Amino acid sequence: MEEQSTSHSLSLSGSLHPHKALPTFYRREMASSHPGFHFLASWAVILLLLRIFSEGGKLLVIPIDGSHWLSMRLVVEQLRHRGHEIVVVAPEINLRIGASMHYSMKTYSVSYTREFVEAEFKKLGYKSFTPQTFLEKFSKITNITTMFFDSCKRLLSNKELMKYLEESMFDGVLMDPFFPCGQIVAEHLSIPSVYLVRGLPCSLDFHATLCPNPPSYIPRFFTHYTDRMGFFQRLGNLLVSLSSTLTCSFLYSPYDHLIKEFLQQEATLLELLSHASIWLMKYDFVFEYPRPVMPNMVLIGGITCTQEKQISKEFEAIVNASGEHGIVVFSLGSMVSEIPMKKGMEIADALGSVPQTVLWRYTGEVPPNLPKNVKLVKWLPQNDLLAHPKTRAFITHGGSHGVYEGICNAVPMVLMPLFGDQMDNAKRVESRGAGLTLNILEMTSKDISDALKAVINDKKYKENIQRLSDLHLDRPIHPLDLAVHWVEFVMRHKGAPHLRPAAHDLNWIQYHSLDVFAFLLAVVLLSLFISVKCCMFCCRRCCFKKGRKSKSGKSKTH
Repeated sequence: MEEQSTSHSLSLSGSLHPHKALPTFYRREMASSHPGFHFLASWAVILLLLRIFSEGGKLLVIPIDGSHWLSMRLVVEQLRHRGHEIVVVAPEINLRIGASMHYSMKTYSVSYTREFVEAEFKKLGYKSFTPQTFLEKFSKITNITTMFFDSCKRLLSNKELMKYLEESMFDGVLMDPFFPCGQIVAEHLSIPSVYLVRGLPCSLDFHATLCPNPPSYIPRFFTHYTDRMGFFQRLGNLLVSLSSTLTCSFLYSPYDHLIKEFLQQEATLLELLSHASIWLMKYDFVFEYPRPVMPNMVLIGGITCTQEKQISKEFEAIVNASGEHGIVVFSLGSMVSEIPMKKGMEIADALGSVPQTVLWRYTGEVPPNLPKNVKLVKWLPQNDLLAHPKTRAFITHGGSHGVYEGICNAVPMVLMPLFGDQMDNAKRVESRGAGLTLNILEMTSKDISDALKAVINDKKYKENIQRLSDLHLDRPIHPLDLAVHWVEFVMRHKGAPHLRPAAHDLNWIQYHSLDVFAFLLAVVLLSLFISVKCCMFCCRRCCFKKGRKSKSGKSKTH
């Protein structure tokens, strides 16, 4: 990949081909007649590469551990290939963000241990298969936000690290706003920020950008609605919108005090989030329902769907042995390492009902009824297997990465959403006719078997996912290249203030033109008042004249 990137960079500059205008035979003769030609050419290329890397900028990256890091890592690696210096700031305890040749890494201490994080992730995946009350779900969210907040305080209080960041003179910061501490750091360093995000709780991303977000046709997360809602669905969508705003006010309110304490200014977290130069949104309208976006919101859905690689001999042998029936790829994401045995046996029983070979990524206890056509693996090259022509279906938890890889490779899906936005992702796929969704708490072995057979044998699912894939891939530039371009754009121009709407400078009354409506109402009421007064005055005058005439007439008769 590094070699490809270098060759691409070289082809962009005309000065890198000094003999381009010369005939081919002359260049050949010139090379053979001068023994030092290859030596000089090699040094020219090396000096040119040094020049390219010396002209690169310096980027700070503040990521989130877990699956969020997967897409950000691709952007970071591509930026490094283009000659930029990358510094990643992460907690010293994490599961996926490790050292790399592509970036320098700076860590800060946290209050939790690696064992605690692994246990929490394992518990989160395992408990998704058992019913939970609202309070239990809310407690999970509270624990996560508390952990993020504690990490933020420790990052900002690390004087040695903050001093290093202040002295480093970064050109910009790339961050995941799900961990809002990154924007506090950006404000402190006075550098422009770029967000890489699928969506934020309570539609904070749309509140921060002041993007129109009417509940009449834009379904809120966790409602499982589509953009075609009836009256009661719109009512429910509005109530969810109002209640989620209150919930997030409670969850994120501690950051307001931290902002005041660290930045020495009165500001809310929402105000800081509104300062982002560019929002790189990890969706497109092939998958997401059509809705308004702001000028600084760039759609990069499918960023992880890169060009497939040759699968290993081990997987190639399994795929080839599947014969004409092909394979099914089954993965519930990295957070699900183990599931309840009863549910595992139901899944295994269902997988044995299809003739396809099933590659199941699973590290838990092996179900005793595991059929012969199911191969358990601890890891699998998901995108590369989905791209294989023998892949017939994809069983997934509905994470945005997996869904887009399914769309990109035109593989119909059976979705088993677990938590977060996965239910809404599954609803979007199902509403497009590209897959079927199962309720993991209620699904039976027969439900799984019927759904899997349907997406494999019913041609409509393959036709619908193929149509989505054709639309998704018909684009002028790959989402990864688009993301890299906008990060570099912000680094070069020190932000993107020309994309920031003037709406951010208006208060709530001005934004909704309530003062204008009040003025117009006052004018109308004043006009009505004057009109009524004029009419009353005219009526009195007329009545007064008639009264005088009638009195004068009576006096004459007498």
